[in-house]
Amino acid sequence: MNAAVKALLERGVAIPAPEAVEVGDEVRPERIAPGVVIHAGCKVYGAETSMGPGCVLGEETPSTVDDCQLGEKVRLKGGYFAGAVFLDGAAMGSGAHVRSGTVLEEGAEMAHTVGLKQTIFLPFVVGGSLINFCDALMAGGTDRKNHSEIGSSFIHFNYTPRGDKATASLVGDVPRGVMLDQPPVFLGGQGGMAGPVRVEYGTVLAAGNVLRRDVAEPGMLVVPRPLPGGEIPYPRGYRSVRRVMEHGAVYVGNIAALQAWYRLVRRPLMERTPWGAACLEGALRQLAAVRKERIKRMDAVAKAIGKEDRGALDAELAAAHAELVSAWPALRGRLESLEDAECAEREAFLAAWGAAPEEAYLDRVHGLGAEARRAGTAWLQKIVDAAAEGF
Repeated sequence: MNAAVKALLERGVAIPAPEAVEVGDEVRPERIAPGVVIHAGCKVYGAETSMGPGCVLGEETPSTVDDCQLGEKVRLKGGYFAGAVFLDGAAMGSGAHVRSGTVLEEGAEMAHTVGLKQTIFLPFVVGGSLINFCDALMAGGTDRKNHSEIGSSFIHFNYTPRGDKATASLVGDVPRGVMLDQPPVFLGGQGGMAGPVRVEYGTVLAAGNVLRRDVAEPGMLVVPRPLPGGEIPYPRGYRSVRRVMEHGAVYVGNIAALQAWYRLVRRPLMERTPWGAACLEGALRQLAAVRKERIKRMDAVAKAIGKEDRGALDAELAAAHAELVSAWPALRGRLESLEDAECAEREAFLAAWGAAPEEAYLDRVHGLGAEARRAGTAWLQKIVDAAAEGF
């Protein structure tokens, strides 16, 4: 038994088979709450790793946890988890592969054999098994029984034949999603989305279909038309760059809005406990990384169209590409520097939030009045709108 394992045992961490658990020397015991359960075969690494009371690792198969922050009662049942944040009650089934840029908020849960990276789930989002859902943000639903759902064998396609990944998709949004009062989204199993797409609340994507277009109207049942069969020449040049870049800017705006929400709204509640404070720090770190990654991917597209042969394009498309390349440095600078929107709506919401009863986060959100919700959504939407301006 190494010294790190012994230190956790002395702290009150439950390790039924200590000789079969590996803990890195850099792990700080004071960041692991007494009562955490670490089953046989698990590995825990990283000086930033933190686990709150009631967390369980490896109850189905061994779990490797590296520089992750866990709130209370998080269950990582088996797999690999690195650079991710799991807030209270989040859960992942065995066979998971979860990498950096991932934040699962309260009650978000995925079944077995799921891959996540640069993935953000607002509270209560649930997914089945055999899912790959990288580079996406998903919201919707009001509680654990009325939640957004990703069916089993669903894929978010996030890599194009041109070799770029400016493809992040937005299912729901942050300004309305954080209020926990929107209809859930249902993405049927054995299906997918070809990013970047934006999907409104209340959408039901029929099982067995791939969504390739935005769903702009709420409450729609979507059954996409099949693509025509056969073989056609593949257009090697870019065609819908403005749409790709606009979607990227809106996505960055939503991330900036969520950053503001964590800094100004969540912070006082999360800092009440050491594991909550660690989750706050981790979430802000991951959101900053997501934002940096999105801008990097947009930058790659701008550079690619800056090198293209415009003589092969029609005049309108060539002019649009030239305009975007010229404007991109200033647009990129705005996306990088965007922080918050100082407005009357922000002050009204923060006043209502500060005057709310001292309850747990979810209860406090649910207890907000309609006027406060409208003010909060308007404030956050101004951040998104500022990011999208000019695209």
